[in-house]
Amino acid sequence: MSSPPPSLRQRGGKKNAVAKEPQANSPAPKPNTKKAAKPSAEWDYRAALVILTVLAFATRFWNISYPDEVVFDEVHFGKFASHYLQRTYFFDVHPPFGKLLFALGGWLVGYDGHFLFDNIGDSYIENKVPYVALRAMPAIQGALTVPVVFLIMWESGYSLPASVLSAGLILFDNAHIGEDRLILLDATLVLTMALSILCYVRFSKTRNEPFGRKWWKWLLLTGVSLSCVISTKYVGLFTFFTVGSAVVIDLWDLLNVNRSGGAITLVKFVKHFAARTFGLIIVPFFFYLFWFQVHFAILNRSGPGDDFMSPEFQQTLSDNAMTSKSVGIEYYDQITLRHKDTKTYLHSHTEHYPLRYEDGRVSSQGQQVTGYPYNDTNNHWQILPVVPYDVNDLLGHPVKNDDIVQLVHVQTDTVLLTHDVASPYYPTNQEFTTVSRELANGDRHNDTLFQIKIENGKTGQEFKTMSSLFKLVHVPTKVAMWTHSTPLPDWAFKQAEINGNKNSQQPSNIWYAEDIPSLDPESERMKQEPRQVTQLPFIIKYLELQRAMFYHNNALTSSHPYASEPFQWPFLLRGVSFWTKNDTREQIYFLGNPIGWWIASSLLAVFAGIIGADQLSLRRGVDALEEIWGPGTRSRLYNSTGFFFLAWAAHYFPFYLMGRQRFLHHYLPAHVASALVAGALIEFVFNIDPASDDEGEDAGAAANSTTSTKPVTGRQVRSVKPRLGRQSMLATWAAVVAIMSATIYGFWFFAPLTYGSPGLDVAGVQARQWLAYDLHFAK
Repeated sequence: MSSPPPSLRQRGGKKNAVAKEPQANSPAPKPNTKKAAKPSAEWDYRAALVILTVLAFATRFWNISYPDEVVFDEVHFGKFASHYLQRTYFFDVHPPFGKLLFALGGWLVGYDGHFLFDNIGDSYIENKVPYVALRAMPAIQGALTVPVVFLIMWESGYSLPASVLSAGLILFDNAHIGEDRLILLDATLVLTMALSILCYVRFSKTRNEPFGRKWWKWLLLTGVSLSCVISTKYVGLFTFFTVGSAVVIDLWDLLNVNRSGGAITLVKFVKHFAARTFGLIIVPFFFYLFWFQVHFAILNRSGPGDDFMSPEFQQTLSDNAMTSKSVGIEYYDQITLRHKDTKTYLHSHTEHYPLRYEDGRVSSQGQQVTGYPYNDTNNHWQILPVVPYDVNDLLGHPVKNDDIVQLVHVQTDTVLLTHDVASPYYPTNQEFTTVSRELANGDRHNDTLFQIKIENGKTGQEFKTMSSLFKLVHVPTKVAMWTHSTPLPDWAFKQAEINGNKNSQQPSNIWYAEDIPSLDPESERMKQEPRQVTQLPFIIKYLELQRAMFYHNNALTSSHPYASEPFQWPFLLRGVSFWTKNDTREQIYFLGNPIGWWIASSLLAVFAGIIGADQLSLRRGVDALEEIWGPGTRSRLYNSTGFFFLAWAAHYFPFYLMGRQRFLHHYLPAHVASALVAGALIEFVFNIDPASDDEGEDAGAAANSTTSTKPVTGRQVRSVKPRLGRQSMLATWAAVVAIMSATIYGFWFFAPLTYGSPGLDVAGVQARQWLAYDLHFAK
């Protein structure tokens, strides 16, 4: 039988401490000298930690060299590592920290970034890529997540079987293993999320020694860990919310005059508030900015991400094509205009708007003006002055900032116009159309006038292709030409809507002139002087990149055959096909361990039911928790297990609010939290005889034998957890062994889909379609 879990304060140290409410500014509680308990033994915890860690590395690194081809999103994150090593600028919607780790791994083994991971299935061997070293980085991180989960449970005062269960559910989960073995970001995200929780638990244990060395150490380590989470993916904000909620309740409790010893003074409260603000907001923010500084410092050459950035930004990159090919635009030139965010061209064609839109509103039935993603002759527009130049003096007149112009659609010889008619999708925005030259020079003349407003441009600044970002503002109504990513119906061939945005200052109103098709390539105007690389302040580059990242992240709304909805994740209703090999019938299918997944999800529901039943019984004057499970049970259940449940909810429910593509891997951080809840709840369920241990201690002494922190609230108390007696320990171990045996079977059964080998026959594939998973080779 395992020895009882050691006290969170006394592990490996003093004998036994009485649970008490230490104040934020009070010394540590004195040991209980009345009745000493047996010395804490940690060898069993340490042995379990070592075994779990070895198994974690074995499951992540086994046959990691297979397949020796590009798998799924390795096309993205492997490519980004290559761009770092070649120092060519790229764009991605995720922050740089995780991608920099991949680049570091490649650099350490001498990889030069020559391979760009263009297609799934491309051979690593033929292209001489040290892909095992690149995959080793997430594999190490994924393996370390397992002991971190174990340490969270251990440091929170849970028994050995409970700690083993939580770590084991992650150790033998096929989804975590599948992500950890590939060049993907989620291993970094999950590890740093778990480290954030571990560091905060350790910090909460020092609350009776505020502003001491250990207190500061764990506070700052929590902040650094949080910074690494959000510097990997922006969903790390959910981890900030988890820890932040605990900190807010902690600070609120410090003001409580009814707490033991009374509320602290306002001066000391301000010190607590300032310290947490510094450690958990300011420090993480500056670390977060640091990774962007490294990102900009490395990527100093022109690359595939140039198009996402402004001309001013691109001028900071060497060999940039946009600035080197910038040409001044003159009146009567034919130009193409492109939207900065969506990259669609201003386009028109002979088709007209329908009489009525789908919602019954009436249109002008004018010629359609749309956004088109491809270069086409219907994208050509001639730029004209309001007052025409003499027919013998048409050349050499540059277009300048703040000029008022007309735009003629070359193919249909009609003039761009907007007017007070609602656009197809935005009743508050104006429709864009075209009218004949006769009307443009007659009754509708004013409606065809637009002003060129170059971003941050000076008066008289020359309007140029590529380098002049501008807004096209309608003179009479002051609306700005705008487009968005939602396609129009079939009557517009699913092209983009162009409309007049009444919020003319909105950053997404920005366009640029891409080309001058009417200009002879041999023209003197095409000859450019070499340009020098310029500098931009870091904060300017950072803010521009942030806006582009958020915009394009929110624009990821297109359908995907393997996308899934959040309600499907806890029940593991579908996975994602990562890779297939037809001749051997091998495949990698991203899927969690159904048995472990369903057990963890079921225990989440059980926890919510217990809390609901407890609240209902309290309303009726019955305190079942304290009577059956012993003193301190409610505090521990609400504050410790409740903290884990909060972490699960914070990492799960926000996905319901997102309109972007969502996949099963988005649930992995929440799954870690569900494993913590599972271990804590199994211990709670079977801990029903707190007074029965092999020493025959009374309930009061047993209650005082082990204390645990309350990380969810951060209050200045320790909730008392009764030590597991012999019967409780045996029952808990029996439950854990049963659950882990079933979980290991699930891992083994689905392992061919996780590791990509061996190939399965039709019967083998069909046997694994437990919930109609859309596996390959099922026929």
